Amino acid sequence: MHRSSASFWFVAPAVILMILLLIAPVFVAATLSFTDYSLGNQDFDWVGMKNYMALAKYSSYKKMFTASLTYVLIVVPVSVALGLGAAMLIASLRNGGEVYKAVFFLPVMAPLLAMAIVWEFTLDPIVGVVNAYLTRGCDIGWWHSFITGAWLGFDPATSWYGHGCQEGFPLWIGDKKYALGTISFIGIWQAFGFNMVLYLAGLTAVPRELYAAAAMDGADSTWEQFKLVTWPMLGPTHVFVITITSIRSFQVFDTVEALTRGGPSKSTFVMVYAMFEKGIKQNLVGMGSTITVVFLAFVLAITISQVYFVNRRVHYS
Repeated sequence: MHRSSASFWFVAPAVILMILLLIAPVFVAATLSFTDYSLGNQDFDWVGMKNYMALAKYSSYKKMFTASLTYVLIVVPVSVALGLGAAMLIASLRNGGEVYKAVFFLPVMAPLLAMAIVWEFTLDPIVGVVNAYLTRGCDIGWWHSFITGAWLGFDPATSWYGHGCQEGFPLWIGDKKYALGTISFIGIWQAFGFNMVLYLAGLTAVPRELYAAAAMDGADSTWEQFKLVTWPMLGPTHVFVITITSIRSFQVFDTVEALTRGGPSKSTFVMVYAMFEKGIKQNLVGMGSTITVVFLAFVLAITISQVYFVNRRVHYS
């Protein structure tokens, strides 16, 4: 009995903090999502499912879901593939691997808000180096011919690059056709270094004997060994990397706030920025809480699906 009482007092602080900091705010947000509460108002009305119905009714919220899901569907597979590829290349190096690790991991360590400002100057249509180099390439004959496909007989004016040389290259964060893609590119740039480190850790756990056994069975090529040994043995790492990257992608906020503020035309109006705009800037706490609940539902669904996948893998292995 004495041991049980002592164990309770050791665990109690962590449990209390978890309830106060994690569980209680979720219940508060879920309760406020059924109201029209705003900070500073003494009274509020219960509106039932009105806030949730608004998410499906108004075009701005439809754009919110579209932007968030599009961002996740771009960033997750590309950053995971690049992280795995970079990890395998670095693991195969005998010298210089630590330098590449530091270079690729640098975007993860750097403050994203500061990096967003750097990207803003880089992508600026007037002083930015991206459009400057693209414009400079228009005067290089062989390069212009190669990029536009003129060397294959295509009309340069019909290509994206040829059109940019004639009419000017786009406003990367000021044009709704390119803004979300640009934000996604920055997200990939930041995420793949973190994924690389996770895959490097996973590769160290793969027994070297398996590669020797695969070679004895006729799997001599790098591709066959990757398909038969590396890929299956990295199964738990795949699940963890995809889960973490998906959650982090849904949480994107810094680059959107610093570069686009949800625009242009709500093309980058992602969920976390929508929470901030509705709950903080517009003081619509009820609607902001509704978006928060839906966001948590997305994150919970991703986590549960990945845990289910891991359990099935362990059960059948």
